[in-house]
Amino acid sequence: MPVNWHAEVVEQLDFYWKVSLRPRLESLTDDEYFWEPVPNCWTVRPAGDGTFSIDWAWPAPDPPPFTTIAWRLAHIAGPVLGIRASNHFGDGTMSLETIAWPGTAAEAVTFVDRSYAAWKAGVDALDEAGLARAVGPAEGPYHAHPMATLILHVNREVIHHGAEVALLRDLYRNSNRGR
Repeated sequence: MPVNWHAEVVEQLDFYWKVSLRPRLESLTDDEYFWEPVPNCWTVRPAGDGTFSIDWAWPAPDPPPFTTIAWRLAHIAGPVLGIRASNHFGDGTMSLETIAWPGTAAEAVTFVDRSYAAWKAGVDALDEAGLARAVGPAEGPYHAHPMATLILHVNREVIHHGAEVALLRDLYRNSNRGR
């Protein structure tokens, strides 16, 4: 029996989104969102002008700083899903410099929801030729890789960082702050 690879790569992330990640974002509080379980975390911080900025460096320091739920959700919504949805299925205007980084847990969940919806709609619209086409210059040194490779990478990133968010919520709930 032939395998419908489009359905498989789409369903992998969609199943995780519906069953694991999105339900774990319900009732996220601002205190959890900004909780720094260890000193010197990377997070989303007030920029001093009413906006927020994300701690970021490329390449990341070695070892990389521990990151908060705020940072991880911003990473999922911004570079992983949102910027890629913009570059591959939209107008290409979203970048690290143009993102309005979320300053509350509710804004972060909305940002993640919007970014996931844009990414999923773009991936859903791909046919077999779309899965096979090169991702192009938006992906830098990976420009010649097929879109299917990028989709699988995005799936891994969302699953990886989403699991970290879930773990941090569990740790917060069982910490002195969460009781």
